[in-house]
Amino acid sequence: MLNRVQKRNLTKRDYVTLSSMIFALFFGAGNLIFPLHLGQLAGGHWGIAAAGFLITAVLLPLLSVLAVCVTKSKGVYDIGKPLGATFAVVFMVLIHFTIGPFFGTPRTATVSFTVGLAPFFPAKYQSLALLLFSAAFFGLAYYLSVEQSKIMARVGKLLNPLFLLLLVAIFAVAFSSPLAHAGSTSATAAYQTAGFTNGFLQGYNTMDALAGLALGVTIVTAVNFMGQTDPNKAAWVTARAGFFSMAFEGLIYVLLILLGAQSLGQFKLSDNGGVAFDQIVNHYMGSVGQAILAVLIITTCLTTAIGLVAAFAQDFHKHFGFLSYKAWLRITCLASFLTANVGLNQIIAWSTPVLMFLYPLAMALIFLSILSPLFHQSSVVYVWVVVFTVVPAVFDMVAAFPAVVSQSTFGQAMAHVQSFLPLASSGMDWLVPALVGAVFGTAHYLLLQRAKTSTGMEVPMKR
Repeated sequence: MLNRVQKRNLTKRDYVTLSSMIFALFFGAGNLIFPLHLGQLAGGHWGIAAAGFLITAVLLPLLSVLAVCVTKSKGVYDIGKPLGATFAVVFMVLIHFTIGPFFGTPRTATVSFTVGLAPFFPAKYQSLALLLFSAAFFGLAYYLSVEQSKIMARVGKLLNPLFLLLLVAIFAVAFSSPLAHAGSTSATAAYQTAGFTNGFLQGYNTMDALAGLALGVTIVTAVNFMGQTDPNKAAWVTARAGFFSMAFEGLIYVLLILLGAQSLGQFKLSDNGGVAFDQIVNHYMGSVGQAILAVLIITTCLTTAIGLVAAFAQDFHKHFGFLSYKAWLRITCLASFLTANVGLNQIIAWSTPVLMFLYPLAMALIFLSILSPLFHQSSVVYVWVVVFTVVPAVFDMVAAFPAVVSQSTFGQAMAHVQSFLPLASSGMDWLVPALVGAVFGTAHYLLLQRAKTSTGMEVPMKR
């Protein structure tokens, strides 16, 4: 199909539509409620917490998009390919299942129902209502993503503008009559002394660094359908649109964090950002606000769900071609529907450790991809960094498992060893080992370069 796409130069309107689509694919319910809750946790220290949050919630996702551009990749598989085809396939499958049907995609339905629609139903009908809602939700996600060439138009031109219009309305009402001066509100103990670090770690919850790698295939496909089939031009277009979309996302994050801090003037610290958002909207707009919130949450969750199911189907069809794109799309939509209704809490409990394992690896691969032109994508640099990163990532994974594992003799022994790693107490124990791996990898690469110069040996490169 791409062979029949007409090549053309993009207009400003095309860039706006593409940026809108990228923003919508990234910005789901978690992106709406996590920064709001962060604002409540940080209180008067909201500024420094926001700075930390923006690194992991905006800068890293932007870097993941740039990583796809720099390496001219078409998906998460290509990002891991310098470490070999087997690693790339396993990494791709783990990423897609974690942010897909085992965790991220079902959450788009459950969060949108819990925050947006649950208040309208009596407790005894909640399970049935979720069943019917999630069936309609993933049915619509399938319908809107089944034609790949129309995803950008449906998300970038229709759903995202509706979401932004509703969000701007809420901001206009809330900031015209703030509930408190954000700087005067009290912060929780953790944010009084370590606001930046805690904000940084809260950004993990958005999962956007992982999503950026997985959604790369959907973004690149959309760019190709716009007539940009040359890898160099497609990379430039993607990078430019990604920068604008992420900058706009960062602005919205700051406003949400500020809104959360201001809400402490009227409400106590809530259990989560969904509860806080519900309280704020109902305070300003009453039942009308609840209806607006329902549409807002469902719209933003649907756009993210479309991106996740489409990326899953595109990558799996490409690498497991015995099933068509539509078949893989049906599988992931059905699996997400089932997960959203049966045992989601348990699946989340066992999926979170995988997330803790994947995030350090993803961040290492993102930075390696961006810097890869400096060492010509040499596999030896990748191997050193990833091997050194895997060890603390395994420690993080074990610590995040349910108590049956994390509190076992094995789990406690792992935790004891982990405590000796630098920055372990702040959840950044992977950083120093990754940097050490980078030093060894660079040294190894330079030695091979010297050997190549003197003997004509080939330096191991990406294959």
